[in-house]
Amino acid sequence: MMHMTFYWGREVTILVNSWHTKTWLGYSLSLLACLLASIFYQYLENLRMRLKLISSGSVKAKPSPSATIDEPLLQTMGARAGGAVLFGINSGIGYLLMLVVMSFNGGVFLAVVLGLAIGYSLFRSEEENSMLLDNPCACA
Repeated sequence: MMHMTFYWGREVTILVNSWHTKTWLGYSLSLLACLLASIFYQYLENLRMRLKLISSGSVKAKPSPSATIDEPLLQTMGARAGGAVLFGINSGIGYLLMLVVMSFNGGVFLAVVLGLAIGYSLFRSEEENSMLLDNPCACA
């Protein structure tokens, strides 16, 4: 019978068999990569939320001096298309982070959660937090 429990140690396989750590240096660099990927996930999520706010009209983009009648429509369509692309990319990164955590290594888990927390604190403003509902799931 196999039990799925967290373990602590430097030997871990992350995502693919070729990403297997055997040394403390390799393990540390892998934890750093997980941390940075989690921070990047939050950066992209913030960018997507900003585009969503702009396209919904909650936050007004600065009008250009040479604004035409169709420009707001184009900005909204561009923001929606950009938001859709960012959503797809971010969903992929979120699911990869979920699979990374499923290595069941305690250090990897802590690196991902810490990266998400750091990214959230770096890229979210109070104004955005008051306008949006948070979803604690990294892959949502």
